[in-house]
Amino acid sequence: MDRNRFHMDIKSKPDVFDPLTLRDPQTKDLSLQLCGFDTAKPFATPRQNPYFSMLLVRIGKGRVIREGASFSFEKECLMCFSIYQPYTVVADGDFEGFLLNFHPGFFCLFEHRHEVSCNGVLFNNLYDTPVVNLEPDDWRSLMTIVGEIRGELSRPEHPDKDILISYLKIFLINASRKKMEQQHTDTAGFQKATPILADLTSAIEKHYKTLHQAGDYEKLLHVSVSVLNKISKTYFRKTLTSLIAERVIIEAKRQLYLTAKPVKEIAFELGYADEFYFSRFFKKNVGVSPQLFRDKVGFDKAVLK
Repeated sequence: MDRNRFHMDIKSKPDVFDPLTLRDPQTKDLSLQLCGFDTAKPFATPRQNPYFSMLLVRIGKGRVIREGASFSFEKECLMCFSIYQPYTVVADGDFEGFLLNFHPGFFCLFEHRHEVSCNGVLFNNLYDTPVVNLEPDDWRSLMTIVGEIRGELSRPEHPDKDILISYLKIFLINASRKKMEQQHTDTAGFQKATPILADLTSAIEKHYKTLHQAGDYEKLLHVSVSVLNKISKTYFRKTLTSLIAERVIIEAKRQLYLTAKPVKEIAFELGYADEFYFSRFFKKNVGVSPQLFRDKVGFDKAVLK
């Protein structure tokens, strides 16, 4: 393959182009998509899509709002969002870069978990910012991969799926390494400032399937709800109740995608005796019903073999 068939000047303004899209030959659904942007307008209203989304920002500063929590960002950063995860961008001035979307049926994070450890790092990490701050070398490295993806998607003949998966895998590995460096620094500072933080996150991870109310964690940790809410709002930008609900939703999404369990069984395992109450809870938080989520994202039988 000619690696020079496509050249992208990483210092130039990203040209806005029609989305380059690879689609599933059977379902015609999006598998992989790349487009350039030079304004925040497409991201000014909540976006919820049945695929993973990554914004590689070259110019811009402002706030990104994910699941109601607000995080600041500056130029040369990466922002990552999970399947059907609502997000908006409020930019202070210019906003330029590239948007990369991929469907879990094209690249399954669970299936490739031993090669690419990005689930819980770039995606589905409710305790951390979606923003990955990039140094100039990091930016150049990711932009090189974006250039290769754009080149392959632009081929006159049908793009090679295996080549695109390889590029995406390299992109995710590099981005995950950078995010883990950032997490190490941030987590150490947070825990030093508030020792109870680690106890709270550990308690949620251990008990979210059975303890859904903030008051449950007050009894468990012997810390008042007001204090726990203050900690949650300070470090996670949301109330403790919202934090618990989001953890339940992450697991519900995982089971809907990775298992053939009926929605009723998933609801019961997550501590909801009423399937219909659980379905309303899921739709309120995700925007679609559990069954529609499974239909759009697809049940991945391959990972269960």
